[in-house]
Amino acid sequence: QAAVEHPDAWIRRTAADGRSTEYHAPLLGWGLRDGNVEGDGDPAIGDCLRSLPAPWRLAGLLCLAFAEDFAVIDGSPGAAGRIPWLAVCLPSHWIPQEKLGRGFADVHAPVADNDLLIRAAEQLPRLVCGPQRWQRFVWTITPNRHLDGHPLRQPAICWPPEASASDLAEIAKLRIEHQTFIPIADQQQAVFTIKVDLHRLVDVLEDSQVGTATGHALHAALATMSDAVLAYRGLDTTRDRLLGWLHERSTRRAGG
Repeated sequence: QAAVEHPDAWIRRTAADGRSTEYHAPLLGWGLRDGNVEGDGDPAIGDCLRSLPAPWRLAGLLCLAFAEDFAVIDGSPGAAGRIPWLAVCLPSHWIPQEKLGRGFADVHAPVADNDLLIRAAEQLPRLVCGPQRWQRFVWTITPNRHLDGHPLRQPAICWPPEASASDLAEIAKLRIEHQTFIPIADQQQAVFTIKVDLHRLVDVLEDSQVGTATGHALHAALATMSDAVLAYRGLDTTRDRLLGWLHERSTRRAGG
């Protein structure tokens, strides 16, 4: 599927005798031939691939070749949405190693206002591991300018406590995760993908195509967030100032 949809990022070739398969990630400059690492791209990538046990190198190359992070969700009876496998480079302030092997309810226990998620802990994994494909978008507003949010690599960045509303808006980033669920046929499992994008909030709102609608949607979402969700997203001390800035901006654009 990757080779068909993204030939610029992934090439799969089978030898004429049918006995071996080569894999290449052109954008990385690395590939695999009979399990051996070959290429002349960034040396750090080659070192990373060589450090993996041979049976894991193909998975490692595939995961490095794409912008998305990956996980496998087990929706089979009794598995409770367990996550047996992850390849995550850009987590949002969570540690992938701590999620490995845990069930859906356990993984989502830290999420604020998670009652609905926990009650659906048996049904949701079965749903996303069914024959249909699903997607969703998750967002937050953050002062962190890094895509990587691993807490051991990127300590949490706090909003300046005395900053004005306009100063907060200038440093604010809109972090969006596009999440998809790709079912694995006849396995009752799904590949969960996460693609992270980060944009300056002011740039998004200045976009003539989506800016006004996005501003209204953000204002409505922030205004109705519970205290628990605001604290979970680190917006509890900044929500009112951001709301004031969004309202002032919307009023100014409507009048101008």
